[in-house]
Amino acid sequence: MDILFDPALIERHRHRAWRFGDRQAHFLLDIAATEIAERIAIVERHFDSAIELHGATGITARRVLETGKVGSITRIETSRDFLPDDGTAKVASLEDLALEPASSNLVISPLSLHLTNDTPGTLIQIRKALKPDGLFLAALPGSGTLQELRDVLLATEAELLGGASPRVIPFADVRDIGALLQRAGFALPVTDTETYTVRYDSIFPLMRDLRAMGMANPLLGRSRTPLTRLFFMRAAEIYAQRYSDADGRIRATFSIIYMSGWAPHESQQKPLKPGSANVRLADVLKGKNLDQS
Repeated sequence: MDILFDPALIERHRHRAWRFGDRQAHFLLDIAATEIAERIAIVERHFDSAIELHGATGITARRVLETGKVGSITRIETSRDFLPDDGTAKVASLEDLALEPASSNLVISPLSLHLTNDTPGTLIQIRKALKPDGLFLAALPGSGTLQELRDVLLATEAELLGGASPRVIPFADVRDIGALLQRAGFALPVTDTETYTVRYDSIFPLMRDLRAMGMANPLLGRSRTPLTRLFFMRAAEIYAQRYSDADGRIRATFSIIYMSGWAPHESQQKPLKPGSANVRLADVLKGKNLDQS
C-alpha cells in the first residue's frame, strides 16, 4: 500500500479549519450534506441507527435527521473538539474507525474518504459495520477538482524554480470508486458525479477557502521549501490569464463523487448484465455554478 498522506498533518489542518470557523468556506460540505440527505429521503425505508463519519461540522448528520428517515445518528470524529458533549459521539481516526460489526443500518461519509491512505481497507470496515441490507452513502472530491489550481501552481513553480512538486493532492476517478466499492464487498454499487464551478476575485480568496476547509496540502511528498509572496503573485497572474471570465473573476472546479452501496442481503435484486442499461449516466449528471467572494 502506497502511503500518500501525512495523517498528523491532516489532523492539524482539520483542527486549524475548525478553529478558524469560517462558515462561508463550508459551502462544499453544505452541498454534500444536502445531496446526501436528498438521496436518503427518496429511499423507501426507515433506518433505525446511523453513523456519520468525520463530518466536521455535523451538518450532514443534522440534514439526514431532518428527513425523518433515520431514528438516531452517532457522529464519529478524529477529536472531541468537533463533537457535542452529550455522550452520543465517538472518537476514531480517519482509517481505524473502531466500528462494531453489523451495528448500523446506515453509514454516511461526507468529504473525508479522499484523505485515507488505505481507502479499500476503510471501505471494508464500513461494509462490515453495516447490518445486512444496510446502506452506505458518501461524498468525496473526484478527478477534476482544483484542476485549474494544479495547473497554475505547476506552471509557476516550473517558471520560477525550474522544477515542480505536488501541491494539489490526486483525486480519484469515478470509475475507480465504483471498482473500490465492489472490491470492498458492497452490493448494488452506484457512483455519479456533480461538478461545481466556483468563481473568485483572485487566487488569494480561493487559497483562503481551501485552508478554512482543511484542504491544505497533506502529501508526504510535498516540498518543504516555503513559497514566497513573489511566487503567489506570479501564480495569481497566470491563473487570471488562463482561467478568468470576462468580468475578471477566476474559476475553480470542484467535482464531487457520490457513492452508495448496500451490505449484501438475499432479498436484494441482482445487478443487470453489462450492456443492458438503457439510460446513460451522462444524461443525468448536472453542472452547477457558484460565486464566492
